Amino acid sequence: MSPLDHKLLRDLWRMKGQAFAIGIVIAVGVGMLVMMQGLVTSLNETRAAYYERYRLAEVFAPVTRAPDRMATRLESIDGVSAVEPRVVGAALIDVAGFDLPVQAQAVSLPDLRAPRLNDVFLTDGRMIDSDHADEILFLEAFARAHDIRPGDQIKATMNGARRSFQVVGLAQAPEFLYTTAPGELIPDDARFGVIWMSRSALAAAYDMGGAFNEALVSLARGANVDAVMAAVDRILDPYGGTGAYPLADQASNQLVSEEIGGLEAAAVGVPPIFLAVAAFLLYIVINRMVQSEREEIGLMKAFGYTNGEVGTHYFKLVLAIATGGALAGCLMGIAGGRALIQVYVAYFKFPFLVFQLDPASFVTGVSVSILSASAGGLLVLRSVFALTPAAAMRAPAPADYSRTGTIGHALNRFLDQPSRMVLRRIMRQPARMAGAMIGIACGMALSVSMITIYAGFDRTIDLTFNVIDRSDVTVTFTHAASETTIFNLRRMDGVLFVEPVRHVPAVLRNGLATHRGVISGLTEGARLSRALDSDLVDLPLGNGGIVLSTALATKLDIRPGDTLAVEVREGRQPVLQVPVTAVAESLLGSPAYMNLAALNRTLREPNRVSGAYLSIDAAYATDIYTALQDMPRVAGVSLKAQAETAFQTLMNTGAGAIRYVMGAIAFVITFGIVYNAARIAYAERSRDLASLRVIGFTKGEAAFVLLGELAIVTLVALPVGGALGYYLSFGIAAGFSSELYQIPAIFDPASYGFAATVVLGAAVASGWLVKRDIDRAELVSALKTRE
Repeated sequence: MSPLDHKLLRDLWRMKGQAFAIGIVIAVGVGMLVMMQGLVTSLNETRAAYYERYRLAEVFAPVTRAPDRMATRLESIDGVSAVEPRVVGAALIDVAGFDLPVQAQAVSLPDLRAPRLNDVFLTDGRMIDSDHADEILFLEAFARAHDIRPGDQIKATMNGARRSFQVVGLAQAPEFLYTTAPGELIPDDARFGVIWMSRSALAAAYDMGGAFNEALVSLARGANVDAVMAAVDRILDPYGGTGAYPLADQASNQLVSEEIGGLEAAAVGVPPIFLAVAAFLLYIVINRMVQSEREEIGLMKAFGYTNGEVGTHYFKLVLAIATGGALAGCLMGIAGGRALIQVYVAYFKFPFLVFQLDPASFVTGVSVSILSASAGGLLVLRSVFALTPAAAMRAPAPADYSRTGTIGHALNRFLDQPSRMVLRRIMRQPARMAGAMIGIACGMALSVSMITIYAGFDRTIDLTFNVIDRSDVTVTFTHAASETTIFNLRRMDGVLFVEPVRHVPAVLRNGLATHRGVISGLTEGARLSRALDSDLVDLPLGNGGIVLSTALATKLDIRPGDTLAVEVREGRQPVLQVPVTAVAESLLGSPAYMNLAALNRTLREPNRVSGAYLSIDAAYATDIYTALQDMPRVAGVSLKAQAETAFQTLMNTGAGAIRYVMGAIAFVITFGIVYNAARIAYAERSRDLASLRVIGFTKGEAAFVLLGELAIVTLVALPVGGALGYYLSFGIAAGFSSELYQIPAIFDPASYGFAATVVLGAAVASGWLVKRDIDRAELVSALKTRE
């Protein structure tokens, strides 16, 4: 081993605390990259394998009622490889312990054969026997939530008739990775189930003998999806086809894609922040080391070492720290990915999900960390090459501390000697102080942005369930009904207020941008479910235009005053040109609103409603639920309290749970940055501090000279970091937001106060560690001068 390599090892041991702190920052960036890209790879490959193995359809074509012979015509379409007609319908399940029946979707399975498309994965029990009309399969997640097992008997209402069924098996399916009740966006295993029955039994329940109401289509390789859907629509239109849509728009797949997209955005945007901070810290550390080792550099050059050899020595120091941190980060990413993958198994209902490493993430993480660290190191090496042996071995001219400027001169008479030393240091070396301040401000910014995101999640829940939606119960009807149904609801004891609503499925188009969703018709002056602007003021809906949520307006790239094409997917299915009148503040889903009367008038279906929002007296809740259960037109009832709990659970799992990991990482990095600033300052002034001890300063006074400097730099960094964190939070909030929910970046004073407390706590802990070293310093070293 060469002498320079021996020196390298000694230097690493001597600065092990700083090296470790910087390595942790690098490890965090690399670990998050490996973990997130591994999760993305795992979810994408598992989803693709699951879809392929169980033959998930690529086109879904709902229809009111089409004869079975139409399936043969659909198969003849150019580009279609297989067609599976089936029957689907809404159901209500009686569950023990629930005052209200639970909504479910009933899905048919072919008699006497396996499905060509949309097969199921049996997890317990056996498959149904088509000779027994009362046998069903249950969605496993729903069954587990209610402790239902194969062999149990349940009662369910289908098409207005209540029947008894025997559960013979539990199943999962690729089309139900993410399950929500009709008209809702929040998944809840306990509040929505799926029932599979034989085709003959379900057709009899819904009067679909010899017919189907949904066609599943798979495509041949290279088929044009749009052309196939257009052909499907032409065939099914005479039978009440409501418009074929691709797998990309299927609700479960769309929301899974949103989740994966959020992880991809975080994997791209977050790790570079940590790596940039690490490169900045390495630059400061190596730059200060070179300045403090001028004499050693001069000796090495005097003994014949070239600029390249000396520069390589210091560059190896950078590489050792960066490589060690990157390798540790790879291990952290593997451990974190394996831990979080269990969250996604429960969240998405995959029957199998193994954390798969992405080799590219290792290469990218290690390469980027080393390159970013090297970029900071190379800037320092320029000063190494510029030093000649004679200049390097000569001690630098001592700083002139005789003048402290106008401000310092005015303060001198009010300060004691240690305080004046702190002031002189800050004023005579502003560049170094600015560097330390920026480093601490970066830590403050990370903490502020993450704590602000926590507040943003809380804001989303509060605005959605306490401001926009002020109802207690939401009632959904089996089909659009007359307003007589609303009068019946108003007459029920305990119902304080009823607000009608109509949800109309539609495809919204603006140029090439499209969105498949619903238009909600609200009454003018609605009180229970409202359209609000950014100031939370009610938006007028009586002008016949359409109001879009912020997320939907952004997706469609449309502004108030523009005209939106609306393709209605029920009834006569008209194509409307509707002006956009306003943009509403909504943080859940992508709603669109119209005035109820204007919507019905446009559809030429006056006085029609598809549901209602209710405000009720809690004392009459049980009686109201029983009455709703007995109403034949009621397809489902949702309690806002349950929806809020489900939404909270949703935000604490999946991509939402990543915010806690990132928050913990931000706090670790904040401590690492502050600790590095303290260690660097001590390394620069260790000789001076020991000298102060020799001339009579106490341990506390000597420590005050250094820690007072750290305290001032930290206090100055707090407002700068707060400002940086404010803008950084917008980027992180955008990464967490999806089409399902949006997370606002809000100014929350409590978040800034907590982040400042974190930074100050890190400064106190770092100061204590450094003071311990000051107290243990060898005073004899102060007597050895470089001259």
